[in-house]
Amino acid sequence: MADLRFGTFLAPNMMPVYTAIADAVGDSLGLTTELVVETDYENCRNDVNDVCFVCSLPYVHFEREGVAPAVPIAAPVLQGDRYADRPIYFSDVIVAVDSDLRTFADLRGRSWAYNEPLSQSGYGITRYHLVSTGETNGYFGDVIEAGYHETSIRMVAAGQVDASAIDSQVLGVEMRDHPELNEQLRIIDALGPSTIQPVAVSKRFDQQFRDDVTDIFLNLHTREGFRRILDHGMVERFVAVGPSDYDDIRMMLEACERAGFMEIR
Repeated sequence: MADLRFGTFLAPNMMPVYTAIADAVGDSLGLTTELVVETDYENCRNDVNDVCFVCSLPYVHFEREGVAPAVPIAAPVLQGDRYADRPIYFSDVIVAVDSDLRTFADLRGRSWAYNEPLSQSGYGITRYHLVSTGETNGYFGDVIEAGYHETSIRMVAAGQVDASAIDSQVLGVEMRDHPELNEQLRIIDALGPSTIQPVAVSKRFDQQFRDDVTDIFLNLHTREGFRRILDHGMVERFVAVGPSDYDDIRMMLEACERAGFMEIR
């Protein structure tokens, strides 16, 4: 059994980055590591992992329930002017290249795919957008759970669904690594920004350990040979974050709760 268990709840196309980071943290601390792909947020709730790459929405949910087992310590700053040197991302709304859809406002009655309901990028931000525009009486036609952003992307490209909101980091990596998608998709809108998904360390570890791990993340971009790894994920560097950095996610969730609108429709 490894000394440190890392868990990822995020997009599969970032696995090479997460794997290299887990190895780098272990190397720096002199500990063995393993990275586990998680499919059940109960493992997050039950504090199974020592370090997590986790979506911000379940973190906020668990915190509000009083069961948040981990503390955000760091988050990536993505490459590109749109991110303004901040740990944020957008949810880009995509349609097929030959679609007649031009903006989110054109999507009434159309089919919509999302990755999973505890995703801020695919679900939470869309739900909040509908609340903020007063569209809580039913907006889309079919609403389909795809499982992963990568699946939603291909459903839109194939014409199986009209549109989807995709994490801009995930979409950027997919369109770079699969250039044919650039001929099949258009971005018609962008929701957000949202504070980007954190790296969180279990509260089982003391503050000194959390500080040590944070320091490793903040210096990954200076690590010999690591620039290539970060470039794969379109990451410029990591910066320190804490619970208060996710107040925007809390605000969006609370707005949806006040409106009694928790399920996209």
